[in-house]
Amino acid sequence: MSTSGWVSTSMPYLMPREQGQGDAWGADAAAQGRRGTQRILHAGEVPAPAEVARLFGIQEGEPVVVRRRLILLDDEPNELTDTYYPADIARGTALSGTARIKGGAVTLLTRLGHVGTLVREDVTAGIPSEEEKDALRTDQGEPVLRLTRLTLDREDRPIQVDRMVMPAQRQRLRYEIRIG
Repeated sequence: MSTSGWVSTSMPYLMPREQGQGDAWGADAAAQGRRGTQRILHAGEVPAPAEVARLFGIQEGEPVVVRRRLILLDDEPNELTDTYYPADIARGTALSGTARIKGGAVTLLTRLGHVGTLVREDVTAGIPSEEEKDALRTDQGEPVLRLTRLTLDREDRPIQVDRMVMPAQRQRLRYEIRIG
């Protein structure tokens, strides 16, 4: 068990929220008797980093929209998340701004006609960069988990890439897969 007792599953973050449900992170944390909040550190157009460009099928450096958030659990850093969107989907929408999005980004994407139908996640472990170490308040040499999530729509078009960095000693990732 991780030291914080936090168990993370992906499903609550992949589905649009019903009106009045609030954001998925706050609801997920509350269901586990915790307080989940987030700070938006940056939002807007940026040149696509190499991995994001590859996942979106565009050239490195082409414009994409990013929302960088520091995810807090009981007011302590729990995750650093960069969520990227193709510029033609997000430009001029709330996705490119720093204000909270009612119901969350997945709900807004759905309202805009971009519904995720396939999600691919890759998890690796490593040592954080200095920026990540400072933001997450990890100890020197403490490893992090890096989760990259690609969301595709019905036409297999990439509509969202999430890059999450989490202190490895404070996380447990759980995957449940129903077969049949």
